[in-house]
Amino acid sequence: MNIFLCTVINTCVCVCGRECICFHRYLHSFSLCLFSESFTADHKPLMGEAPEVRGFFLGCGFNSAGMMLGGGCGRELAHWIIHGRPEKDMYGYDIRRFHNSLTDNKRWIRERSHESYAKNYSVVFPFDEPLASRNMRKDPFHQVLTEQGCVFQERHGWERPGWFNKDGPAPVKDYDYYGAYDIKKNVNYKYNELLGKEYTFDFPPHHDMIKSECLSCRHDVAVFDMSYFGKFYLTGPDAKKAADWLFTADVNKKPGDAYYLAIGGGVAEHNWNHIRTVLQDQGFRCQLTDHSEDMGMISIQGPKSREVLQEVLDTDLSNESFPFSTHKVVSAAGHQVRAMRLSFVGELGWELHIPKDSCLPVYHAVMAAGAKHGIINSGYRAIDSLSIEKGYRHWHADLRPDDTPLEAGLAFTCKLKSSIPFQGRDRLEKQKEEGLRRRIVCFTIDEKVPMFGLEAIFRNGVPVGHLRRADYGFFIDKTIGYGYIRNPDGGVVSADFIKSGEFTLERMGVTYKAKAHLKSPFDPENKRVKGIYA
Repeated sequence: MNIFLCTVINTCVCVCGRECICFHRYLHSFSLCLFSESFTADHKPLMGEAPEVRGFFLGCGFNSAGMMLGGGCGRELAHWIIHGRPEKDMYGYDIRRFHNSLTDNKRWIRERSHESYAKNYSVVFPFDEPLASRNMRKDPFHQVLTEQGCVFQERHGWERPGWFNKDGPAPVKDYDYYGAYDIKKNVNYKYNELLGKEYTFDFPPHHDMIKSECLSCRHDVAVFDMSYFGKFYLTGPDAKKAADWLFTADVNKKPGDAYYLAIGGGVAEHNWNHIRTVLQDQGFRCQLTDHSEDMGMISIQGPKSREVLQEVLDTDLSNESFPFSTHKVVSAAGHQVRAMRLSFVGELGWELHIPKDSCLPVYHAVMAAGAKHGIINSGYRAIDSLSIEKGYRHWHADLRPDDTPLEAGLAFTCKLKSSIPFQGRDRLEKQKEEGLRRRIVCFTIDEKVPMFGLEAIFRNGVPVGHLRRADYGFFIDKTIGYGYIRNPDGGVVSADFIKSGEFTLERMGVTYKAKAHLKSPFDPENKRVKGIYA
């Protein structure tokens, strides 16, 4: 494979002939040059292999931080070129963090690059959202959810529901450049006002609204719009071979030559390019097609979800006919949809994957059937709380490229008991034999204080790690955090090592006694997703 490398810190350096066109596209598409400096759309460098050209690597857009970042980034980029991936977690700098629909969109580039420069030295608060380059990608539910008070988050260009404001609509307006360049500043901007109220490291003022959404899901039923997910089809004569190699789990319980992949929207572009690279490198005869824009997705979750959906779907939803972790193509209010019995919140529930034109009729049918059961709309702020309460992992928080499934407590997702080879199997087998030198642990504290991640973890007064993610669990009524811990002696982190320690978490200089859990403190026997409620 030919390797081309372009490195830019403050000026343009071109070394690759014909591929220079591709390089200049990245320089101009991703960065706004101010005072001879390049500022990217999220104020982070652009690194890694370009999605469009194999063997063409980027190391540019250093946002006036080239002298500071150049050494470490250069080392990681060299490792990336030689081995196909960096040694450390470089996901935040990876060029694949941007969706391809945005990288040639001049409005998105201009506005977001401006805002990243304008907020260069701003304090980063946990629940902040950009005002620039909004409403770039909207799903079919966007308008009806806006009318119901949805406060949207921006992820990967998508507007996805964050939480629902009970005081009416708070639509996102066009970017006003903060009143610069003789552009009239937005007035009576409710969305911006709501964001401003959340500029705190305490519990946000809308904490009780998130609580209401969470507890409605735990006790009754809630609907989550998850349409921003990537939706790919893997097809072709070698699709089974590709799936065996790509995925750690055994996905071949039934023979097939087609697979439907629903992937978290924030990492869809990264996954898309990773899968295509593996298909090419392994020579698999199959195709990956993207239908993300063609379909919507709603998730109906909670103890009453079966009662609601049984009125909408034309199939038996009993445990016997529709067990957990299965799917069927069914009719919903006269529209064909794919129903999957899955949950990312730890409750009985189904996801409905719906053709774009059928989204609103199906949504209205679900809401009508659920009215007598107290159905509500919920957003991703609730999902964040519900998922950490259940112990479900989030990409690039609980899981990073430098973590393994064994360290993350996900050994059950690996087909190690089979003889089927898969990417990374040899590494996992070696790690399993040697024992884990670090592993993820759940912590809870009794004090009512917020935590957001990066808080230090101490075992018997000695630092052993930090929280990757933290949130408030409203059902168990405690702050929950997940973090990887190490043995200070370099030994194996066993269950006994965890059980025998006294743990504390440090937040802003104050330490709090913490309880370590080997299993999620919420529904550790996994009964609720199976529809078993005491």
